[in-house]
Amino acid sequence: MKRTISTDEAPAAVGAYSQGPTTGDLVFTAGQIALTPAGEFLDDAPVAAQTEQALENVMAVLAAEGAGPGDVLKVTVFLADIADFDEMNETYATFFDDEPPARSAVEVGALPKGAAVEIEAIAVAPESASGGE
Repeated sequence: MKRTISTDEAPAAVGAYSQGPTTGDLVFTAGQIALTPAGEFLDDAPVAAQTEQALENVMAVLAAEGAGPGDVLKVTVFLADIADFDEMNETYATFFDDEPPARSAVEVGALPKGAAVEIEAIAVAPESASGGE
C-alpha cells in the first residue's frame, strides 16, 4: 500500500509531487536540491555545499520513515556540469561510508531553480517503520 512521507526537516514540495512515497519496504525520495527546510535556496554556494544540503534533505526524508544512509540501495545524481563530479563526489562520500549504494551520475541540460546538483534515492525502510510488509 502506498503512503506519502512528509517532514518539516526537508523542504516542502513546491509542485505536484511529494517528498517521498513508500510502499512495502521501499522508500523513494523526490529529487532534492540545495533548498533548506526553511526554503532558502543556496544557489550561490559551491557544488560541495549544494551537494551537502541536497543529501541532508534526502536523509531527512528517509529518516521520517526510519531509514538512514545504510538503508540506501540506489542514488541518482543529476549535475548541471559533469566537470563538478569530483567536487560532488568528495562530499557525497562523507554520507556513505563502508558499503555505499549503487549510484548513477549524469549531466543534464538544466536543473530546477538553476541548481548545480539534484539528488534522489531509493532505500529499504526498516521493518519497524514499514510494519514488516
